[in-house]
Amino acid sequence: MALLGEYSSQELLQGQLQLWHQSLGFFKSLALAVAMDLRIADAIHRLGGAATLPQILAEAGIKIDPCNNKLRDLRRVMRALTVSGIFTVVQRPASSSDGGGRRGAEAEGPVYKLTAASRLLVVGEKESSTTATTRQLPPPPSLTVYVQLLLETCRGSAFSRAVREWFQFQQPPQDDGQHQQPAGRLSSPFALACGGQTIWERAERDAHAFPFDDAMASDTAFLMPIVLRECGDEVFGRGLTSLVDVAGGLGGAAATIAAAFPDLSCTVLDLPHVVAKAAAGTTDSNVQYVAGDMFQCIPPADAVLLKWILHDWSDDECVRILKNCKQAIPPRAAGGKVIIIDMVVAGPGSGSADDEPSESDLRHVETQILFDLLMMCVNGVERDEQEWKKIFSEAGFQDYRIMPLLGVRSIIELYPN
Repeated sequence: MALLGEYSSQELLQGQLQLWHQSLGFFKSLALAVAMDLRIADAIHRLGGAATLPQILAEAGIKIDPCNNKLRDLRRVMRALTVSGIFTVVQRPASSSDGGGRRGAEAEGPVYKLTAASRLLVVGEKESSTTATTRQLPPPPSLTVYVQLLLETCRGSAFSRAVREWFQFQQPPQDDGQHQQPAGRLSSPFALACGGQTIWERAERDAHAFPFDDAMASDTAFLMPIVLRECGDEVFGRGLTSLVDVAGGLGGAAATIAAAFPDLSCTVLDLPHVVAKAAAGTTDSNVQYVAGDMFQCIPPADAVLLKWILHDWSDDECVRILKNCKQAIPPRAAGGKVIIIDMVVAGPGSGSADDEPSESDLRHVETQILFDLLMMCVNGVERDEQEWKKIFSEAGFQDYRIMPLLGVRSIIELYPN
C-alpha cells in the first residue's frame, strides 16, 4: 500500500477510526430511537429510577425469547446510550440484593439509572402535590415529542424501523434439526429490512447496489500491509510452513501474506461459489483455493487465519468453528496456532485509573460499540475480552495473546495445548 510510505501505521489507523466513527453516527440516533420506542426511560422511572435489563424488558412488555436475543441486544443498545451519557450504569455484584429482598437473575448484573437527559424523556408524569405547593411550578416537561421530530430522518429509514420492530418480533420455531440455519439466525433486523434476505444473500443477488465483497476486499487491501509491517514476522514467520485463510473470500489476505513470505504455503477455504469466482480471477500461483464449509472441516495447516470472521457468528457457532480449527492444526509445541483479526471491545474505563480517558480513547470505545450495533443488525456481535475468553475455553483453548495493534481491531493468537 503506497500510503505506508507517506503515513505511519498509527496515522492511517487513526484516519480509519475517524471515518468509521463519523459513518456510524447513525447508530447513536438509532439507539436513542429504540429507547424512546420502548419507553425505557419511563420503565426505569416506574421502577424507582434504577433497574436491571431483565426488569426493564419486563416493565416495557417485551418477552425474553428462548435464545435471550432481546436481552443481549438491549444490553448493546444500553451500552451505546451509557457511553453517550443518556443513561448511567453501575455494576452490581451478583450476590447483592435490590433492596426489596429479591435476588437471582433479575437482581443481578448492571443497573441502569436515569440522567438529566433521559429524565427529560419520561412522559405522562403527573404533577406532585409537593411540587405544586412549594414551587407553584409543573414538573420538568418531557422533550419526547421534540426529540422524535429531530430523529424523524433516522426513524424513517428501513433499518431503523427494522431494528425497532426486532424487539417486538417473535422468533418462529425452527422446523427441522438440520444445519440449514442455526437456531436464532432465522431472522435479523437486516432480514426484516430486506424482505427476508440475509446479508450474504443480498451481497450475492445485488452486488451493484450492495457491494459487500468489494468492501471486504478494500478493507483487506488497507489492513494487511499494516499487519505485515507491524507484526508480520512475529505472527506469520517463526517456523510456519502452511496457513489456511478460513472464509478468505477472494484471497486478498492470503495473497498479501504469500507475497511477503514466499516459503509459506497459503490456502483459502470458502464456499464453492466463492472459490470458483476467486480462482477464476487470480493469477497468483502461491495461493491455493479449496471449496468447503468451515462448520464441517478445515484443511490441515500449521496456522489458521480468521480475519474479520467470528464477529459474524453467535457464540455457539464460533465454538464450532474454533473446534474445527483445533482439529486442523498441530500442538503448540509444533507451532500450531489460530490467528484471529477482530475487535476486542474495550470498556469506557479500560485505561489507567489515574488518567482521564482522552478524546481519542473515547472515540475508540464509542466506535467499537457503534460497530457492535451495526453487527446486531445481522445477528453478529463484537466481544470484549471476557466474552472471547469464554468462547476460547469452550472450544478447548486455554491460552491466548491479544495484540491491540490495529486501531479498533486486534490480533489474537490462540494456542492449542
